[in-house]
Amino acid sequence: MHSKAAEHGSVLERLRDAGVPVEASGHWLAAYSYDASNYRIPPLGVVFPRSVADVVAVMAACRETKTALISRGGGTSMAGNAIGPGIVLDFSRHMNRIIAIDATTGTADVEAGVVLAHLTRGTEGATGGSLTFAPDPSSKNRATIGGAIGNDACGNHSVRYGRTSDHVHEIDVVTSDGALLTASGKGIRATDPSDGYSVSRAFELGDALRKLAQDNLAPFRRELGRIQRQVSGYHLANLLPENGLNVARALVGTEGTCAVVVRARMKLVSRPSSALLVCLGYADVVDAAKDIETILEFSPAAVEGIDEAIVDTMRLRRGADSVRGLPRGSAFLYIDLDGDDADEVASQAALLLERLAANGRLLDGRTVPDPAERATLWRVREDGAGLSSRPASGGESQAGWEDSAVAPQNLAAYLADFRTLLDDYGLTGIMYGHFGAGCMHIRITYDLRTEEGRSVFRKFTQAAAELVVRHGGSLSGEHGDGRARSALLSQMYSPGMLAAFEEYRRLWDEAGILNPGSITDPDPFDANLALEGIPEREWRTHFELRPVEAAAAGADPWVHAVQACIGVGRCRSDSGGVMCPSFRATGDEKDSTRGRSRALQDMVRGARTIDEGWKSEDVREALDLCLACKACSNDCPAGVDMASYKSEFFSHYYEGRLRPMSHFSLGWLPRWLKLTSRISPLVNAVLAGPLGKVVAAAGGLTTRRAMPKFASRKMLSDALAGFAEAPAGADTVLFVDSFTQGFRPEVAAAAARVIEGTGRQVSCETDACCGLTWISTGQLDTAKKMLGKTVAKLDDGGNAPIVVIEPSCAAALKKDGPELLGSEAAERVSRRIQSFAEAVKQWVDEGWRPGAVPPAVTVQTHCHEYSTFGATVQRKALAALGIADVTEATGCCGVAGNFGFEANHYEISMKVAQQALAPALENTATDTPVLADGFSCAMQVKQLEPERKSLHLAELLDPEGGPQRAL
Repeated sequence: MHSKAAEHGSVLERLRDAGVPVEASGHWLAAYSYDASNYRIPPLGVVFPRSVADVVAVMAACRETKTALISRGGGTSMAGNAIGPGIVLDFSRHMNRIIAIDATTGTADVEAGVVLAHLTRGTEGATGGSLTFAPDPSSKNRATIGGAIGNDACGNHSVRYGRTSDHVHEIDVVTSDGALLTASGKGIRATDPSDGYSVSRAFELGDALRKLAQDNLAPFRRELGRIQRQVSGYHLANLLPENGLNVARALVGTEGTCAVVVRARMKLVSRPSSALLVCLGYADVVDAAKDIETILEFSPAAVEGIDEAIVDTMRLRRGADSVRGLPRGSAFLYIDLDGDDADEVASQAALLLERLAANGRLLDGRTVPDPAERATLWRVREDGAGLSSRPASGGESQAGWEDSAVAPQNLAAYLADFRTLLDDYGLTGIMYGHFGAGCMHIRITYDLRTEEGRSVFRKFTQAAAELVVRHGGSLSGEHGDGRARSALLSQMYSPGMLAAFEEYRRLWDEAGILNPGSITDPDPFDANLALEGIPEREWRTHFELRPVEAAAAGADPWVHAVQACIGVGRCRSDSGGVMCPSFRATGDEKDSTRGRSRALQDMVRGARTIDEGWKSEDVREALDLCLACKACSNDCPAGVDMASYKSEFFSHYYEGRLRPMSHFSLGWLPRWLKLTSRISPLVNAVLAGPLGKVVAAAGGLTTRRAMPKFASRKMLSDALAGFAEAPAGADTVLFVDSFTQGFRPEVAAAAARVIEGTGRQVSCETDACCGLTWISTGQLDTAKKMLGKTVAKLDDGGNAPIVVIEPSCAAALKKDGPELLGSEAAERVSRRIQSFAEAVKQWVDEGWRPGAVPPAVTVQTHCHEYSTFGATVQRKALAALGIADVTEATGCCGVAGNFGFEANHYEISMKVAQQALAPALENTATDTPVLADGFSCAMQVKQLEPERKSLHLAELLDPEGGPQRAL
């Protein structure tokens, strides 16, 4: 199936000759060599079709050159069915329109690249909330309709609403011979009745499908559709006479092996007006599974389960309060009850808890009426795959057997036998899944880096397949067979059924070019493993990258760190959290945290796509639009810290190379500020005049952004008069960073007054630097020297909290200091660091009450504070102060230190600002204070609304200033 080298060149040439843009550079190929599975297969090129005509052109070029063609949506496949050796069609970039929503017929007409969550929101908005789109897999905010059709996606509420195949009305496809066909519940027709070839092809294919069903009546009825989640293989029972030759449903779950989906009409469902979450705690997952039949008697909309390993990892990664409301236990079920009468739903919930208590297995249970608490609990479940990849207990877990399914009544027995099988092979399984539908997602601690570990993987997978079949189950219950399970289908189906699968595929794709290696004529399930074949090499790094954990995993610390990404793809979502601002601005996979991770993963592999190591231009380009906001270190379920990886890479890439001028003008900013403080009037006059743009351009800075005014040394000394000397017994250190000293010393004065107002003695540290600007530009040798001096100064043997005014500097001292220096002194200093908002919350909790505070504020939460001190640190501080009406711009402001000031990044910077900050400002009254503790955030507020002055939280609470400073 693999094309010859000459054909590889010709397919790219044919596409370009046809006017179809194709991406084939190293970082693009790296990004599309992976999905969310264990596999890696580099493509030849990537196309982002804008129309069906583009798809037809690509299909023709691939057919003529015998090149594989792979359809892709969000790239979240855990079975390896969104990668392949030829041309990848990514529909999510352009073919992502909701064409029409018809409330009368209860259908939505959509293109293949529409994200499921977008369709849900669009449907509920267009129908006043009366209708919704039901399938809601955990990846719903990045998975697409085309992908959901490809693997018959289900989701958390599948116990009520079933699979995607239950919600498909019609599907428009392009076949490998160029026909444009529409599959419906009653057969197949030409999409355009005037297209003679497609009309003929539809007629012939319809007859052939009827004959296939007629020839296999007994096996189709006997072997297919036995359980709710039988997703493995093709869904050919839909072709039976009693099912009316439902070709649309028979196409669902074909994983792009039969035709390319370009558009679909999907069925919508009524949306209940009331819902209530019931959370249950059990001793283990087997006990939880034993209660499923009782729970199903209450007609729940969802019955989801997780084990304690995921909960422990969530708390480790995101703090103790990231999981609130769980009952006592080591395994947990989430039960969604719904209806149109809230009282009746609550009554049913109470009765359910009573019944389960009588069963004797329930340890604890409660209803969760609070929407915020429900959202927190559901996020733990939805992030399960990423969280469990590197659990709190250490080591790594892998996909591969994450998708088995049995009848719900058989689930407890299956899980008990499965745990025994794990023990037999010395493996641990981290379990979560759709308990109500009998579908389990289990990540397992295989070692895929060594031949010994891969041998265990092979033997265990064979045994697991035999086990699920013995329990009357399916190899796949949702994710499809792909490269993970297709080779095992012979254990589940008879030779006659496998022959029918082959014939079905041939009828659609006689050319044999669509997604080779899956379902029929499959690749071995242990071929093309992404963790196999990584060259042994010691990668010298400045950052300490969890060496103990890396050693346990058998990988170099740098390799282990960049391989944290397993392709979950949360960085591709356009709402919720902060990451990834550059992807949200461009929509390009290469600009996502995942895309950058894949470039780094190919770098350590030394792959043909990226083989220059630290000097790779492809990796530099992939990292170029990373704002280093650090949001991924909090929002990514797998804990990717791309800001640190970018800094590390740049430190090596620019060794012996001339750096961009902005690395000197902005990277060395603390040094320049020592000079500008002496001549600030002159500097400000020059920058405000005609020469200012020349100076900015020479420094690699944008000329389109308002420059800040530099403060003089006298302004700083006047602001801190009475605070500069460290009083004996001072119990709080105020760290006055370079940005505050150089641009807004009045904030330092306000912060000092607030601290004194709490009854504490304060000393001001004005002669130390965290090295942030050198860290963000990858000048790590200098950064370590700066940090070393600062840590030596701050590590004075005391335990007084060190309150840092600038959130990014606080994050640098808290996180980067220990990781760059690796010293006990840096750890001691790190434990003392507080952001100002974090300190305010503590002071209020200890009894301090400020003066008058405004009833409402708008706050731009700083990305570094969000990631290092907790996503809710600002909101908690404001709530503690008694400010109930808080509009939070939860998203990167777009400046992100040096990024937004660099000439080549200004446009992206302003696009990022439109994601959260700009809308928040537009909806903020002129008399409502705007908080922007970060200097970068304050500059972006000024850029967006020059007449509006933002405040630091210290200024809002300053007893000598307060909210009126903003007016």
